[in-house]
Amino acid sequence: MSKFTVEIKLNAVRRYLSGSESYKEIAESIGSSKSLVMNWVKLFEAQGIKGFEKNYSSYSVQFKLDVLNFMNKTGASLRETASNFNISSPSTVYQWEMLLKTQGIEALEPKKKGRPPLKKETIEK
Repeated sequence: MSKFTVEIKLNAVRRYLSGSESYKEIAESIGSSKSLVMNWVKLFEAQGIKGFEKNYSSYSVQFKLDVLNFMNKTGASLRETASNFNISSPSTVYQWEMLLKTQGIEALEPKKKGRPPLKKETIEK
């Protein structure tokens, strides 16, 4: 479960957009980091309240390449790119970029999540 509800995020964004408080002041008041509040504002500016909806998904290789191509062509920052594509964290985009540079396109393949199944030998014992 997320530490911050949609209401808290929206309130923080509205406080910043009203111009009365800085990222730092808002972050300190809700027990967050300044960069997290900045992410929320960018996400809201790009997608509105829809940007705060949870979307648990596995991204395809093509989607990841599209995101990285967008960032390279437009010169958008990690934060702007993540906001435009409704990716929860800019660090996710950074990880994709590093994987592509260091290990190639195969490294962008989605990985299986969860624990691997037990082997038959272990079950029989």
